[in-house]
Amino acid sequence: MRAIDEEYYKAPFYGSRRMVVRLNKMGFEVGRKKVIGLMRKMGLQVLYPKLKREPGARQCGRFPYLLKNFEITSPNQVWGTDITYIPLQKGYLFLTAVIDLYSRFGLSWEISNSLDSGFCIRALERAFEYGIPAIINSDQGVQFTSEAYINLVQSKGVQVSMAGKGRCYDNILTERFWRSIKHEEVYLQDYDSAEEAIESIGAYMQLYNYERPHMALNYETPWDTFKLGASPQTPRQTISGQTPFLGLAS
Repeated sequence: MRAIDEEYYKAPFYGSRRMVVRLNKMGFEVGRKKVIGLMRKMGLQVLYPKLKREPGARQCGRFPYLLKNFEITSPNQVWGTDITYIPLQKGYLFLTAVIDLYSRFGLSWEISNSLDSGFCIRALERAFEYGIPAIINSDQGVQFTSEAYINLVQSKGVQVSMAGKGRCYDNILTERFWRSIKHEEVYLQDYDSAEEAIESIGAYMQLYNYERPHMALNYETPWDTFKLGASPQTPRQTISGQTPFLGLAS
């Protein structure tokens, strides 16, 4: 599963057939049926992470994608959220995070050993301590269409935006955030336990937010960029639908 995860973040366009070829060349004796099962367990699909259904959860349906032809011009205007897989020596965890798409600042993060929506809700509740955005963008995973999650978002007066099915580029900034975490932290470690993973990822998040210069931010840190314009009273921007979306540079 770790090898599949590493290959996926190098080439998210690999389907199960290409993944089998790559794994076999790496020395794994594995067939397509096994790879399909593991990719489903991890929530990975070609270009699009489709997470498994949460048993018993009430769903609120899908929402339109609101960021097409939309310019992100300030902190606390648009946030992004998602879930990714974290390998351990024995087993695995799931990491969710909420980031400010203008500054790339990681507002909050949570780790869980299951894919229930609770840890996504906890992360979002902590993110609201930094302010209230105009829009929160996610994929169509069942965690983000659950009644509890949608009710929390809408109770704050925030608009819900969701990436179209199979359109990974609708959530590209969050995917690039995951890529940074995977290549600069997760793949360099070999976590022995959940406690070790939480501590190490927490240290990386401190580095990422407050020390690591970000090329897309003119080598400022995400926190320095965020704090210049963010406050709980920051006016929320309206959607013009006319200007190009300028947030694609990593």
